[in-house]
Amino acid sequence: MVQNYQTLELERAGPVLRVWLNRPTRRNAINPRMLSELGDLFLSLEKDFDVRVVVLGGRGASFCAGADRKAPDPGEELAPPTSERERRWLTHLGRRACRAIEDCEVVTVARVHGHAIGGGCCLALSCDFRVAAQDSIFRIPEVDLGIPLTWAAVPRLLDEIGAARTRELVLLCGDIHADKALAWGMIHRSVALDALDAEVDSIIQTLLNKPELALHMAKTNLRGYARLRSLGDASEADGDLITVAQGSADFRQRFGMTPGSGSTDEHEQ
Repeated sequence: MVQNYQTLELERAGPVLRVWLNRPTRRNAINPRMLSELGDLFLSLEKDFDVRVVVLGGRGASFCAGADRKAPDPGEELAPPTSERERRWLTHLGRRACRAIEDCEVVTVARVHGHAIGGGCCLALSCDFRVAAQDSIFRIPEVDLGIPLTWAAVPRLLDEIGAARTRELVLLCGDIHADKALAWGMIHRSVALDALDAEVDSIIQTLLNKPELALHMAKTNLRGYARLRSLGDASEADGDLITVAQGSADFRQRFGMTPGSGSTDEHEQ
């Protein structure tokens, strides 16, 4: 992992890799560059056999405030697509990033504080374990913004928290505080902010004490059975749904972006 990342910061200590969303002045708002880098990084871990646990966190006041609705910082723009197939590939960057995290060959832990909004919530839910500060807020605002929830997040939510709670989260677009998220199964631990790192470290140490091969086989076994339950993957069309929805008047009014100009979640700033 010698690649330099513009939107991520990496800290490696032995078998533990900490990946920080690193746009703190924008509350780690997501842009296409961040999604591309997350996908590339987590896919690259397939052949990094020295890493056993990955922690995904956010620098600054929040884990992730959703999509950045402002212009990207200098140097963060992706090159414009040169073909229709590349254009379609770009619409799947969010799904690609979440799937890369979900399918990572090592165990992943989300360290959540502040806000986890829209795509930020999707990134956290893609991790094997989620540990959140007690003041954390989760929200999926996509429907309020005139677009459907994509990034393969709907089947992931159905799997993790069930259909009734998924409907409430996706259709009502309300705030889900950490205590409710814990009761729903969206997160595994909820602790005071000053105890967050200690709780994450406790999970890391527990994982490192397990036999490495058995842990890997158990994780991939769980992954395989989850795919068996899905009996297909309708999220293959998620990028196309976003493209259609971005052409609506509701999207232009509520989101304040031109079609195709970026990610599709809410940025709180």
